[in-house]
Amino acid sequence: MQILLAEDEHALGEWLSKALEQSGFRVDWRDDGRLAEQALENGAYDALVLDLGLPGRDGHSLLRRLRARHSPLPVLVLTARDSLAERVDTLNAGADDFLPKPFALAELEARLTALIRRARGSERPRLACGPLQFDTALRQFTLAGEVLALSPREQGLLRALIVRSGEPMGRQQLLERVFGDDEDVQPAALDTLMHRLRRRLDGSGVHIVTYRGLGYALESDPTAHA
Repeated sequence: MQILLAEDEHALGEWLSKALEQSGFRVDWRDDGRLAEQALENGAYDALVLDLGLPGRDGHSLLRRLRARHSPLPVLVLTARDSLAERVDTLNAGADDFLPKPFALAELEARLTALIRRARGSERPRLACGPLQFDTALRQFTLAGEVLALSPREQGLLRALIVRSGEPMGRQQLLERVFGDDEDVQPAALDTLMHRLRRRLDGSGVHIVTYRGLGYALESDPTAHA
């Protein structure tokens, strides 16, 4: 899924681009409204994540111009202004959804996936590693057909791993993906989550492998379900 991110806060733009890419999205990031409009004219995207306070051309103007061209592109608006009038005006201008800052990454991903799914019809993307599946529409893991009950951080860690199943991910990558910019988190918290997930996956034919110096990878045993 190809996303255009129009956001002028560089710390937020860099973090959000990296986090969405680790969740399986492909992200083009622009920090100026005119540059974002050029990207929309030249590229094919599944959704636009739009900040209203852009330099060059503000988000309101960009949204109006997009809809004036009768573009059906799903637009999710991000803004620090969380008033009822702001929400109503933005939705009336053609936005499909609205998320005030600060926001949880999991909610942004869920809203994006829902917008894209509606735009595409009934398609429901799934990620899989052996008998383990993640339904991106329901935001739910199943293991051999049974729902896997996980805490939000357990789910965040397992999703990061299943997006790149078979490919090692470093500790710092995983810490950033699961805990965001929480500066108080201790590295041992990742070890605790890993231990819990390994216990949940024990005997299922799916396991988390440690690669010394590289990180962790989610892998399936093809002989377990042959």
